Amino acid sequence: MIIFTKHAENKFEILKKHKFLITKKQVLKTVEKPELINKSRLPLLIAQRKIDRDRVLLVVYKNGRN
Repeated sequence: MIIFTKHAENKFEILKKHKFLITKKQVLKTVEKPELINKSRLPLLIAQRKIDRDRVLLVVYKNGRN
């Protein structure tokens, strides 16, 4: 089960105001199939995935199984 925090929900709205749309589907894909995972902030994980030629989506999350 994936739960989006209030911070994440607010971030979607902020980006939308700047005409940069990120969907929950993109976030889920980044977590499920990341191109890279940064573990330097354990227990938080930072999944990374390219969204276009110039931009990378970073998703900070905690694995609830641990």
